[in-house]
Order: sequence, then structure tokens, then C-alpha cells
Amino acid sequence: MRYIFTLLFFIISYSAHSEEIKPFTSDGCSAFPDGTFEQKELWLNCCTEHDYAYWQGGTYEQRLTADQQLQHCVAQVGEPAIAQLMLAGVRVGGSPYLPTSFRWGYGWSYPRWYQPLTDDEKQQIKR
Repeated sequence: MRYIFTLLFFIISYSAHSEEIKPFTSDGCSAFPDGTFEQKELWLNCCTEHDYAYWQGGTYEQRLTADQQLQHCVAQVGEPAIAQLMLAGVRVGGSPYLPTSFRWGYGWSYPRWYQPLTDDEKQQIKR
């Protein structure tokens, strides 16, 4: 049984590394507003940068950094309470284990777990 799981893991890992990343897309702040009533896109740029990190995926540590950068960015536009709320939301909802359109590594086919990007994948992202 252990060998079957090892084989499945290898197949999933290999297929994730041999594919092409989909073109970058952003849905802004996903299910969260892009700004306040007065400034409708106040932190939209923060979310777009966050989406770029999520699109490419990578390691758990890279996701944590991306989430903390989102929090910092939103706090910098003057909304520290919103920044805390957004951090909680992305930590819960952005898992690569959920088949959502905004998961960690959404540029790749599902499933795409936490894993370092290969040199080939980094080249694809640069293009």
C-alpha cells in the first residue's frame, strides 16, 4: 500500500512540474471588497500583487510571506483593522488543498501542493 501512495505522489509531482502555467489572472480581492465606500479601489493594488504571488505558488514559507505582505500593504494605505481581517481570511481560504480559483498556486492545475518552483517554472513565470 505504501508503494501505491509513493507512486501516486510521484505521478502528481511529475505532472505538476511538466505542465505550463496558465496566464496570470486576478479577481482583485476575491470575495472581499477592493476598497472602502469612499475609495472603491483603495487596496486593490495590494490584492493584485498578492494574487500574483498566489498564481505562481511555491513553498509554505513563500505563502506566509505573501500573506504578510498583503497585510502590510493594506495597513500602509491606512486600514490596519481591515489588514488584520484580510490576513485571517487568506490564511484560512487560500490553502492549496482547496480546489478554489484563488488557492495558493492557482496558475497550475489542481492539485498543486506546497513545493519549490523549478527553474523551468520560474522561466515560465517570467514570460
